[in-house]
Amino acid sequence: MATDFKSIPVIYVAPLFAKCNDPKMVQDPGVREVVKQLDQACREAGFFYAKGHGIPETMVKEVRNITHKFFDLPYEEKLKIKMTPAAGYRGYQRIGENITKGVPDMHEAIDCYKELKQGMYGALGKPMEGCNQWPHYPPNFKELMEKYISLCTEVSRKIMRGIALALGGSPDEFEGERGGDAFWVMRLIGYPGASTANGKCTSENDIGCGAHTDNGLLTLVNQDENITALQVRNQAGEWISAPPIPGTFVCNIGDMLKPNYDAAVEPLEVCVRKSSGIRKFENAVYGEHLVSKVQTNFVT
Repeated sequence: MATDFKSIPVIYVAPLFAKCNDPKMVQDPGVREVVKQLDQACREAGFFYAKGHGIPETMVKEVRNITHKFFDLPYEEKLKIKMTPAAGYRGYQRIGENITKGVPDMHEAIDCYKELKQGMYGALGKPMEGCNQWPHYPPNFKELMEKYISLCTEVSRKIMRGIALALGGSPDEFEGERGGDAFWVMRLIGYPGASTANGKCTSENDIGCGAHTDNGLLTLVNQDENITALQVRNQAGEWISAPPIPGTFVCNIGDMLKPNYDAAVEPLEVCVRKSSGIRKFENAVYGEHLVSKVQTNFVT
C-alpha cells in the first residue's frame, strides 16, 4: 500500500542479478540488501528505479530512437499495422483510441503481446490469439524489439526473484506452474499532443495517459531522456514526478503478478500465514483480467 512518499528510490540491482541463479543466493549480503530495498520500495511507493540491470544503454537508446522513427511516419503508413480485435488487439493505435476511465488518451502506440497459438488456452485465450504486427519500416524493427523483449523478460524474472524473497518466500515462488511461462506485454507509446489527433478526438483532454494501474505485476518503463512526464500518486493524493535517470528503468508493481496466461492468481501461502491465515484478496485468472482490461481500454 502506498504511503506519503516524496521521492522514488533508486535500487542498484546488480548484486541480486549476479547471484540470481545461485541456490545459496539468500545467504549473500549483497542480495539481502537489495531484497530489503525492494521490500521497502514496494510497500511504500510501489515504484522504484532499477539501476545496474545489465541491458546495454546503447540498446535502450536504440529502442527509443527506432520507436520515434516509426511514430514520425505518415499516418497512412502507421495504419498498415492497425490494431483490431481480429488481430488479437495487437498493432498500432491512433491517438484517442486508448481509453482510460472513459476518457481518450492523447497518445498513439504499438501494442505487442506474447504470441498465443490458436486453441492454446481454449476460450480463455481466443481474444488474444494471433501474431504481433511489426512495421516494415524502420528496418530491423522486429529484430531489435524481439531481442529487447527477451532481455527485459530476463530482467523482470530476476527482479521477481528478489520480490519473492522480500515476501518471505523462496526465490522461485513466482516460477514453476504459476509463472514459469510468464505472459508479457509491451507498449511502445508516442505522445504527439492533441493538435495532431487526425480529427479522431477533441482537444478537451491534454493528458497523454490518464491515471491508472497496470494490469500485470512488474512494469519496466524506458523513458525519453530530458523529459519529465511520468508521475506517481502517493497516499496523500500528491503527484510525485519520476524524471528519467540514465541507466535505469522505472519499475512499478501493478494489479497482479505476470503469471502464465491461464494461471489462477491467489494469495501466496507465505502471505496467508503472515496474515494469520486470512486470505485478504479474491482469486482471479490472469487471462480473464487481461482480456477485460484490453477490451474496455480500446475503441474503434
